[in-house]
Formats: sequence, structure tokens, C-alpha cells
Amino acid sequence: MSVTDKLASRIPVLADRVERKDVVAVVKLHGVITPSPSPLARGAINLAAVETALTRAFGHERLKAVALLINSPGGAPTQSGLVAERIRQLADEKQVPVLAFCEDVAASGGYWLACAADEIYAHRTSMVGSIGVISGGFGFTGLLERFGIERRLHTAGENKSRLDPFSPEKPEDVEWLKKMHTQLHELFVNWVKERRGDRLADSDDLFTGDVWLGEKAVELGLADGLGSLRQIVGERYPDAEISVAEPKKPLLARLGIGAPAAASAVLDAVTQKAAWARFGL
Repeated sequence: MSVTDKLASRIPVLADRVERKDVVAVVKLHGVITPSPSPLARGAINLAAVETALTRAFGHERLKAVALLINSPGGAPTQSGLVAERIRQLADEKQVPVLAFCEDVAASGGYWLACAADEIYAHRTSMVGSIGVISGGFGFTGLLERFGIERRLHTAGENKSRLDPFSPEKPEDVEWLKKMHTQLHELFVNWVKERRGDRLADSDDLFTGDVWLGEKAVELGLADGLGSLRQIVGERYPDAEISVAEPKKPLLARLGIGAPAAASAVLDAVTQKAAWARFGL
């Protein structure tokens, strides 16, 4: 037998000795939840941005569990719902448990995402909850008058221009917005109750929009325990390999090009900063 034949005959034996480890896939959900980030945006969460990471995470052959590493102050309710529903769809298809780990903050839409998991864990300093609805904007009517700018707005339909920032605020528009908030709040509450069930404490404070540190979140049933990803996964799956599935970054962000100084980019940055600032971050 030639040397080549001897080596070839040993290859299957060597391959059999290679131990294929189980996998716990990690998906990082970091940033403000927004439907339309700029091409340069970093750390924005929406279904388009995280789809590749989710499908890659749930696609491992020897998958034991998927861990969601969440650090988000919230954002758009629809994108929160779409991402959470996609997580549940994949989890049901693959029949694997999903664990969520709250980092600095998992609030509002960030907590909506956490509820897509079967279990939620937080650090003792994590801020968790904020089960409520908020929206904000600016009024520029005084600014227009100051510079002698005339606002020209033409619509078909009496309610088409509701909450136009360049027009005086109308009480009936504010009332309409409050009704929308109430409906969205009810959907949020129902989602939390559906996912957390009888683990929730009987407390009037749960759905007030307040936020709590990790230990209190566990006490209220918003989280299942205190602990980090490495700690919990290490205890639960000691022989598993951790594989991180990163969301796909926008092209210009991958090239390392900074954000432009356009007014829209600056406004987006201010808006996202304000979302984090509500939690002192």
C-alpha cells in the first residue's frame, strides 16, 4: 500500500474522533427599534436588519437553544411586534427554547422583544419593563412666524393633516392620539400576559409604564431570574459551544464611513439619543 493510500485510509478514522459540539446561538438585539434607519445607522433594530441573524441562529444543525442579548430602550411598536413574531415562528419550527438576557436596558419595545423568549434573565442593574406607549414631536409654529415663513398645506380629507408640526396643535388631534396610545397599550399588555402568564405578580404597577431594576423585575414576574448569558448558558448547557449571529450592518457602516452632517441624519441621531436618555444612558 502506498503512503497516499495509507493516509487516505486514516482520514475517516480521524474524522470519527472529531467531536461535534451542541450549539447555543446568540443574537444581539442592540439599539433603538426603528422601521427606517439611515444607510449609515448602527445599532438599529427592525425585521429587515435582524432577519439574517435570526435565520442563521436558528439554522444550526446541533442547536440546543437560542439566546437573545437585548439592549434596547424601545421604539416602533410594529417593528417590535414583527421581530418578536419572527422569533416565535422560528422557535416553534425548530422546537428549541429561547432565552432572553437583558443588558443595560430592556424597556418598552425592548421588553416586547424579551417577551418573545421562553425565559427572561436580567443583571441586577438592568432596567426592565416600561410597559407603556410614548410618542413625541416638535411644534414649529412660533419659529415660522419669527422668520416670516408662510406654511402652505393642501389636503383632501379633514383629518389628513393631524398633528402637523408646522400647524397649531388641536385638542381633537391630541384626543385621537391618546386613543391610539390606549389601543397600542392594550396590545402590549396582552402580549406580556400571553407570554408571561401566571409568572406575573398581582400588582397594579406592572403596566403603568414604569421601569425596574433586575431584582424587582424578577419579583414582579417580568423576569425569571438574575444572571448573565455566560453564567446561565454555562450552567444549562455546559458542553455547548456559543455561536454569535450578528445582524447585517448597512453597507456604509461596514465600510467604516461616518454619518453625514445632513439635517435628517442629525435629527435621527438626536431622536435616538433621546430614547436612550430617558433611562439615563
